[in-house]
Amino acid sequence: METVEKKRILVIEDEAHIADGIRLNLSFQGFDVKIAADGIEGLDQWRSWEPDLIILDIMLPMIDGFSILKTIRREDEKIPVLILSARGDTKDKVKGLRYGVDDYLSKPFDLEEFLLRVERLIKKKTWYQEDKQDKTQEYKIFEGDQYDFGDNHIDFVSFKARCAAGEIVLTDQEIVLLKLFIANKGKPLSRDMLLTAGWGYSRGTSTRTVDNFIVRFRKYFEKNPKTPVHFISRRSVGYVFEHDK
Repeated sequence: METVEKKRILVIEDEAHIADGIRLNLSFQGFDVKIAADGIEGLDQWRSWEPDLIILDIMLPMIDGFSILKTIRREDEKIPVLILSARGDTKDKVKGLRYGVDDYLSKPFDLEEFLLRVERLIKKKTWYQEDKQDKTQEYKIFEGDQYDFGDNHIDFVSFKARCAAGEIVLTDQEIVLLKLFIANKGKPLSRDMLLTAGWGYSRGTSTRTVDNFIVRFRKYFEKNPKTPVHFISRRSVGYVFEHDK
């Protein structure tokens, strides 16, 4: 029988009795729950544990909840965040929405309402993951150890390349993107697709990130970076890798 992985919920809450009550009730619903008692621990757990939902208090030791929310949204626009706070005035709710919170519930709260909101936000994350899989499953990844195109040679084992720029050492991310382009030669790849397939659940990335990597590839592999023949822009689409081999 296949084991279904539990959805992960990170609760960043410094009041122990509230945190323990939330953990108990969410555990009864089948969730895997971790508690962080201050802002620094909360950010550490978010980065290392990769939860499916964050439940966040505003008034926290070390780093306040709004600052945590801003930090998360700079790196991850998709993870659902529910603010659970005694500060329930309109000003705080508007501030939370401005910083990117998905939902806001004031303390004290009704347990049934809280659990329904959690369920809704978890579904939102699931829909995003399914959509991400649908967008990436049609693309392949190059699995060879070496590849030549034009006057360029790439060794995927040593992470080294001989090219117009001389001999260079490639980064992990450059290797991932090169394998995507090579396996899908002649096929236009959108910036969104490259972000999703190249960075996964794209923390800290934007379409400009992809563009910057393309600029780098042109400097490496094109005889004339200003008139590329391998890494070519497709207006309103993205980029395509071309060469005769």
